[in-house]
Amino acid sequence: MAPATSSPPTWKLATAGRDRATGPVLHPRLCAVITSVSCAVHLWLAVFGQHGAWLSVLMFALAAVCVPCSVHIWQHSRVGALHQVTLSALAMVALHAALLLGAGGAGHAHRGVPPAAMAVTSGSTQLLLVIALELTTGLLAATLIARLRSYDTRTSA
Repeated sequence: MAPATSSPPTWKLATAGRDRATGPVLHPRLCAVITSVSCAVHLWLAVFGQHGAWLSVLMFALAAVCVPCSVHIWQHSRVGALHQVTLSALAMVALHAALLLGAGGAGHAHRGVPPAAMAVTSGSTQLLLVIALELTTGLLAATLIARLRSYDTRTSA
């Protein structure tokens, strides 16, 4: 029998050439994709939604702020970008919850239609879906921050 030779460990490469030994790969990608989906939803609503002009401009601005964070999270898992995404998601949850509760559960009004007339429509369902998307985004970013901190303490010890 031939003696066993010990060869140096080989790392399996993850996407974009990152090795798995440098930290999580799937979690940042999922966080970046969900953040990008949120940006796309803001852009779609700004262009095709029934919101006023100033809300459309605000949604364009929100998407413009979130896109660089998505890129930073995808490429480098930057903690600063993750903090910004987490705080933005929580702010959006609070805003959309206030809109949902302020309209008596009927959602927010579009183009001057009173909330009472919208009680039969799916305004509250849409707001609940937006809140769920933002909660998911915030939770993914927050848990990724925790994983990166835990990984840093393990590798530095």
